Amino acid sequence: MKRASGSDRTKVARRILLKAAGIGALAMTSPRVIFGVEKKESNSMVLGSGEHSYELVEGWGKLPDRIRYGYTHGVCEDSQGRILIHNQSPDAVIIFDAAGKFIKSWGKEFKDGAHGMQLSRENGVEYLYLADYVRHIVVKTTLDAEMVWTLGYPQESGVYQNPDQYKPTNVAIAPNGDFYVADGYGLSYIHQYNAKAEYLRTWGGAGTEPGKMRCPHGIWIDTRGPQPLVVVADRANVRLQYFTLDGQHVSFVTDELRHPCHFDQREQDLLIPDLHGRVTIFDKDNKLIAHLGDNPGVEKQQGYPNLPHDQRFPGKFISPHAAIWDRSGNIYVVEWINDGRVTKLRRVA
Repeated sequence: MKRASGSDRTKVARRILLKAAGIGALAMTSPRVIFGVEKKESNSMVLGSGEHSYELVEGWGKLPDRIRYGYTHGVCEDSQGRILIHNQSPDAVIIFDAAGKFIKSWGKEFKDGAHGMQLSRENGVEYLYLADYVRHIVVKTTLDAEMVWTLGYPQESGVYQNPDQYKPTNVAIAPNGDFYVADGYGLSYIHQYNAKAEYLRTWGGAGTEPGKMRCPHGIWIDTRGPQPLVVVADRANVRLQYFTLDGQHVSFVTDELRHPCHFDQREQDLLIPDLHGRVTIFDKDNKLIAHLGDNPGVEKQQGYPNLPHDQRFPGKFISPHAAIWDRSGNIYVVEWINDGRVTKLRRVA
């Protein structure tokens, strides 16, 4: 075999070097190669698309060993960026920082009936409006558990024969301080009070016609239009129903819903936890932007919503009960599951 000369070896080495450089240049200019590698290395899961893309943050909100969730029902964010979770356990109000570090808990008196939780800022002070459907009350507290008032069933309304028929699920607070209580698990009425917790009026009741509801589970003051309106998650009728602030029926929304539970608003978008396995985002015209974590048919699985842990999959919702955007546009979802489930979705768009 003829041995290659020094000049031949130099030519071969040069060809190898140029070939390697060409491959490197291709990798640097090919998004497919770069994105494929990054996705493989990060192993992240992204829900949604475009401006509504959210990365699943697994394991957010670690509880101390002594605390266990019950059914997780409500969620809100305070002015410090802390996340508050309302759940049916002796630690009914649990507070985390934004990174998911446990801060404190309180609220053993709510352990059986903890449900809706709405935060209100009034004259520079923050308060919680807590719905307890087992004790048939709505309670206003500070964020440190100091009681402001307790509101029992609205006897003035004349629609209840006894207090046990009243089972409030959520509260909405209007810009003028009036607040509205949804009797979602009771007789399907909406009750309006002024800022002093004085009774004003009642409307609704069970039915399917305009102005009537079946399980008005969630309630919100929608400020995206020219005038604020009351929007109700008319869950068993699988629709949203809009009212004026004094209770006059305005309109329905019926498309792209699957047992809506409650609401949050960020600029012109509306966030809706849909109990049967997904979270929905509507635009200013209540047209669909995205369904997040869609899990069709999950409500038909045996044992729903308390599925075994080997049937609970990251990025697939089971029973979204409440959801919020935080100040950075991240989403927190709590689910109606006996040992609780809290999911953080980090905004990436």
